[in-house]
Amino acid sequence: MALDEIDERILKNLLVDARQSARQLALRLGISTVTVLSRIKKLEKEKIIKGYTAIIDHEKVGYSLTAIIEIMAKNDKIIGIEEEISKFENVCGVYDITGSTDTIIVAKFKERDELSKFVKALAVIPNVENTITHVVLNTAKEDFRLT
Repeated sequence: MALDEIDERILKNLLVDARQSARQLALRLGISTVTVLSRIKKLEKEKIIKGYTAIIDHEKVGYSLTAIIEIMAKNDKIIGIEEEISKFENVCGVYDITGSTDTIIVAKFKERDELSKFVKALAVIPNVENTITHVVLNTAKEDFRLT
């Protein structure tokens, strides 16, 4: 599905504030409420809008430890490994990447012990050859909204 300028403007506004009503959005964009509602419905049907969520400060709710973990796989079995890793609740992102590493994981933890158990659990997933764990010291920016 090709996005036009109206779709893009709707998405950008929802990224900033998904709680705004269709009426508020229509007024902001200078289009009808019916147009906004039908466009949003179409974007949801096409899975461009996958859902609505709150952006929280992970550190304020106890997840003060962020890890970026590289995974190297055996025998080109990366898809199965990524599917397995995606099931872990601490995992925020799983990325199939280019280079000497097959996958990058971004995960959040409350304590070092949780991270340690997680890394050990990764090591026993079939076909995981090696992992390299990086602990984030400071977060300069963490916002996946494209605005």
